[in-house]
Amino acid sequence: MQCDTISLMGAQGWLRRYLVPLLALLVVVGITVGIFLYRDQIIGLGNYGYLGAFLISLAANATIILPVPGPVILFALGAVLPSATLVGLAGGAGAAIGEISGYFFGYSGRELATKSRLYFRLVGWVRRWGVLTIFIFSLVPFFPFDLAGIAAGVLRFPFWKFLLVCWAGRTVLYIGVAWGGAMGWEALQRFLG
Repeated sequence: MQCDTISLMGAQGWLRRYLVPLLALLVVVGITVGIFLYRDQIIGLGNYGYLGAFLISLAANATIILPVPGPVILFALGAVLPSATLVGLAGGAGAAIGEISGYFFGYSGRELATKSRLYFRLVGWVRRWGVLTIFIFSLVPFFPFDLAGIAAGVLRFPFWKFLLVCWAGRTVLYIGVAWGGAMGWEALQRFLG
């Protein structure tokens, strides 16, 4: 009986240590490759209004390091849709869900994570300031936020906190981007005539 319990615990440890991170990595790589291959179709989602803002933001933030111009499209959607605030809210929700891929990439293992100087700084900042680091970096447009997500995953930062803070930061960012598009469009219309 005791041997069965020990072998069961060993099997669960093996699954937790090797299989779950490998599966997480495969899912993240699959999502990134799929989004990269179908990026033109994803950009076309802007025709779907607020749902399009959500889906574009989700796709743009789900890629690891490969750029998809999500903020640029949300800027344009803020100019053409009736509510720039709703564009930002939809974009923020999509971004938070999309950033899960970076978190799981980091969670899949330290050996697989990026080993740049910036990455090591981010690990230290996330370890020291946690929520504040994730929030501040989620506010910065065109910053490779994936590195902050990877650092949070490597450190096993609580998933629910990561998701909530990422959502808050990206929502603030995307509301600002959408309002920038709306105000820019209005200023251009006044200028032209």
